[in-house]
Amino acid sequence: MISSQYFPILAFVLLSAVMGLAMIIVNRILARFRPDVQKNSPYECGFEAFEDARIKFDVRYYLIAILFILFDLEVAFLLPWALVFKQLGMYGFCVMAIFLTILIAGFIYVWKKGALEWE
Repeated sequence: MISSQYFPILAFVLLSAVMGLAMIIVNRILARFRPDVQKNSPYECGFEAFEDARIKFDVRYYLIAILFILFDLEVAFLLPWALVFKQLGMYGFCVMAIFLTILIAGFIYVWKKGALEWE
């Protein structure tokens, strides 16, 4: 038997499942599905998705993706730091200044190497 202390969690899970299913059903009822050539064309990856898996492709797509993840995750550290900035004092400011200096130096290095160029 489920303990009464777990009832709010069970209610939350059930409510979220019902809401998720409701949104999917409403989308299927109301949305227009008219795929055309433009909508089904490959994008962002740069090559057809249904070709031979052994074709040559440009590595720049993966390089840009890795750089995006790297810089995105590093910038994600700024929010928690900003929330506790007053408690950290000057030490927290100096540590974040060093972190941002390394981040900016890495960005300049990538930029100078031409990793962000698309030609």
